[in-house]
Formats: sequence, C-alpha cells, structure tokens
Amino acid sequence: MGANEKVSILLVDDQPARLLTYQSVLSELGQNLVCARSGLEALDKLMREEFAVVLLDVSMPEMDGFEAARLIHEHPRFEKTPIIFVTGVHVTDLDRLKGYKVGAVDYVSVPVVPEILRSKVAVLVELYCKRRELRELNRNLGLANQRLAEANTTLQAEKTRELEALNATLQRANAELEGANRALQSEVAERARAEQALKEADRHKDEFLAMLAHELRNPLAPILSAVQLMRMKPVADPQLNWSRDVIERQLSHLTRLVDDLLDVARITRGKINLSREPIELRTLIARAVEIVQPLIEERGHQLTTEIPDGTLRVDADPLRLTQALGNVLGNAAKYTERGGRISLGVRRQGAEVEIRVRDNGIGISAEVLPRIFDLFTQLDRHSHHPHSGLGIGLALVRRLLQMHGGTISAHSEGAGLGSEFVIRLPLLLEATQSAHGRRPAATEEPAPLRRRILVADDNADALQTLATVLELGGHEVFSAANGSQALECAERHLPEIALLDIGMPLLDGYEVARRIRAQAWGKRITLVALTGWGQDSDRRRSREAGFDSHLVKPLDLAKLTELLARLPASAAAADEAPGRKLNY
Repeated sequence: MGANEKVSILLVDDQPARLLTYQSVLSELGQNLVCARSGLEALDKLMREEFAVVLLDVSMPEMDGFEAARLIHEHPRFEKTPIIFVTGVHVTDLDRLKGYKVGAVDYVSVPVVPEILRSKVAVLVELYCKRRELRELNRNLGLANQRLAEANTTLQAEKTRELEALNATLQRANAELEGANRALQSEVAERARAEQALKEADRHKDEFLAMLAHELRNPLAPILSAVQLMRMKPVADPQLNWSRDVIERQLSHLTRLVDDLLDVARITRGKINLSREPIELRTLIARAVEIVQPLIEERGHQLTTEIPDGTLRVDADPLRLTQALGNVLGNAAKYTERGGRISLGVRRQGAEVEIRVRDNGIGISAEVLPRIFDLFTQLDRHSHHPHSGLGIGLALVRRLLQMHGGTISAHSEGAGLGSEFVIRLPLLLEATQSAHGRRPAATEEPAPLRRRILVADDNADALQTLATVLELGGHEVFSAANGSQALECAERHLPEIALLDIGMPLLDGYEVARRIRAQAWGKRITLVALTGWGQDSDRRRSREAGFDSHLVKPLDLAKLTELLARLPASAAAADEAPGRKLNY
C-alpha cells in the first residue's frame, strides 16, 4: 500500500441530508468517503473494508450510536478504529462519559462547523496513515531482518576464518607480551628496591638531622652558659657588653634554627609553638635589621626606617616575629640590585600597627604575585641574582604572622619596578601594656632559694660552665663527668635536683634515672633530662625512664630558674653553708 493511497472514512447517519453535508465538508480531504444509513449497515461495511475513522450519528432508529460503537469496538479488528459521535441534541457530561466508554474519541454537534469537523477527521486520518506506514515499515523491517540473518550467517563464517588468523597472531603477540611482562616485573622489582632505598635514605636523613641537631646543641650549651656567666660578672667596657648581647641574641637565633632543622615538616602542619610575651615593636625591628645588616652592607643598599615616637607593644614571640621581619627585609636586600634603596615604615592604624617594607628591586611579575606566599614559590632570577633557596621563607612569614593574629600582603607594579610588603599586627591595649610594662611598687621579688643541685655531663666545657653559673646563683653544686659518677654522687649527697645529660659514657642518663628511682632516697629527687635530643619520642622515653622534666640544650636558664622556684621551700633549707662544687 503506497504512502499516498487514499483511505476510507465511514459516514453513518439515518438522515441523507446530513450525509451529503458530511460528504461536502470532508471532500476537501481527498479521501474515500463511504456512507451508511444505520448501525447495521455500518457494521456490514466494516466487515468488508478497513476504515481510518468512523463518523457516527448518536440518535438513529433500531440501533443508536452508542450501541453501534460498542459492537464495533468489541470486534478485535476494529477495537482501535477511532469514532467521532455526531449529535443534534445537548450532550451532558454523563452522555460524553458513556460515549467515551464505548470507544468514542470525540464529539461534534449539529449543525457542524465545517472547519472543526474537517480538522478533527484530518487528524485521525493522519494518525491512521502513520499507523499504516508503521505497519509497512515493520513488515519491511522483518524482511530486512531475515536478509540480515542470512548475511550474518555468511559473516559468521567469514569471522570464524578471520578469528583463526587473529588467534594465530594473538598467540605470537602473547609470547611477545610474556617477554615484556618478564622485563616489566624485573623493572617493578628494581623500582621497589629503589623505593625501599629511598625510604631507607629518608630514614637515614631523619636520623642524620636528629644527630646533627644533637651535635650542634652540645657546643651551643657551653656557649650559652658562658654568655650567662659573663652576664653575672660586671663588665665596664660597653663594647664588651654589646658583644655579649649580640652573641646571646645570635645564639638564640641559632638555637631556634637548629630546632627547625629537626622538624621542617611542622611548617606545613602548623605545629610551630610560640613563646609570647609583651614586647616593644621598635626592639623587634632593631633585631631584625641587625640580622640582615651584613647582607645590606655587602650589597651597598641604603636602608631607611621611619618609626613613630611612643610605645607600640605587641604580644609576640620575639624570636619568631624577629625571624618574620628579618625574612621580609632579607628578601628585599637579596632581590634589589646593588646600591638599591630599602625603606621600612611603621604607623599605627587604630588597634593595629602597620609595617611597610618597600624596595626598588626586581619586583614581582603579575603571574607570580598571587602565589608569592605559597610554599616553594620562587621569583624568576636573572643570572646576576644568584640567590637560591627552598622558597619557604615568605610562606613561613605568613604562617608566623597568622599565629600572631596578623596578616601580610605583597604589592608590585611588575618586573623591575620594585615591591612592597605590608604587615599588620594587633597592638596590646594600653592597660595591658601598662600592666606588663611595670610591676606594682608594693610587690617585691622573693629572694631565690639555695638549692642542692647535681650536674652530670661528659662534655667538660658544658659541665664546667653550667656548674659555675649555678654556683654564682647561690646554689650548692655537685658535678659528675659520667653516669657512674652521677649515680654515686646522687647517693652520697642526696641533691634536690639532678640535671642529667642523656648521652654519657658508662651509664647513660636513662639508666642513671632508672637506678635513682629504684632507691627509696631517689624518689624525692627532681630529675631533669638535659640533652640535645628534643623530639617527641625523646621526651616520651625520658618520662618512661623516670625524669620529671626534659630540657633541650642549650639550657634556658630562665626555665631552670622557674623549675627551681617550684620546688618546696623546705627541701632547700637543709644547709646554709656557702655553695661548693664537687667533681667526680
């Protein structure tokens, strides 16, 4: 059946005039119009011919439209045939519902509106044509499927032959792959060995850093004790006083650098501990300038500072904040051509202080500027800027300032146009500054109590200097150069506190502590581990051995003084004789 072949439309009405009207209206559709004057005649024509749509009068004698529609749709062949009811009387909702139940798809009222009737019938004719085309397509598809099945059988045979050839090729490829796999397994094994070697090297690196920090702390300990000893002796020469202060400050910085060397990872984990105290900002800036002064002089820079008069105090870790300011000034000095200009300006902004460091150096490019405070970010350097580094300086500065409640930002007009770093820090309130700045007149420092102290260290310089410092503090000191002597001295003199080096010969500090704690008299002694090892595992091990405290070399005399002050006063009143030192 062709796509343009006419379809049949059944017109059912007992009135000839209406049939003529339907024919006249629907003739424009160009389809085959078939007339029937009763329900029975309509059923007879349906049995002989297929119709696209049935136009059915509701009110007919003998068999009305509802009954005719029911009979039409009860037949399996016609259950899908659409029916349009034509009625000349008012149709209620119940009538419409009755018609829809017997298979009607629409209603048309008399007198009919030609355009409405024509459009409704045209839609149903179009649907019928689409269904007819679909049936034709399905039939063609069945034929195509049959031909496809025949072609598939032929193709399977061809594929079988191709697969046999492919299998032969695949077998050869598998043999080659086995050889490649053996080579890959060998490479994987080699990589595993290399990875294990890297892990081993990393472990050795950590051990080396720990050992290096320990070995650096050992010579730092007597240096610090010697400086503290110098501070206890009056010195008339102001240059010697200045030199002593410089040594003490730089020794403090070196000690902190050794601590950082042992655990660089805490920079990224945010595990840097601060020892905060109220301090004058002018003092911190002076210390930072002192740190970078050699580099500034070496490169011939001109450094100008502008600090307002008056008190600007911050609650800060002096060493860490000095380190942050020094890093910013150091960057300005490194990345400015020789003979450049660097300025540092300070001004108060409400409850904050603003520090601006400006240079006329190489500047910061626009693509680097957003990442300037990220770890491992480095500026593009020309051949005549040989400064290198890990790119952690500014990242550490930002972290340190954040820990102090401050911020830092960078500004630059571009490469070759210099740069400016702006630091903002919260100021201490005036009341807080006053409280920290002076003690009440009525309060007096209590006189330090005289203690009996055992110092044990195999480093002769460290032992001698620390013992002398403690003696000048009015304490009775007993000295031991190894673990065996320390144990004997503790049993003989029963000190209140024992400062024990961990890495001593004969008996190490851990063993000495365990043996002292095993004695009844040893339970009353305050044991302090004095060592260059400062990791968490070292502190845990010292606690397990019986130590009360763990102090890292070089010894902070202020911490020791605080520890001594916490001891019960009764334990210090046993002897009023002058301090003396016994060597074993």
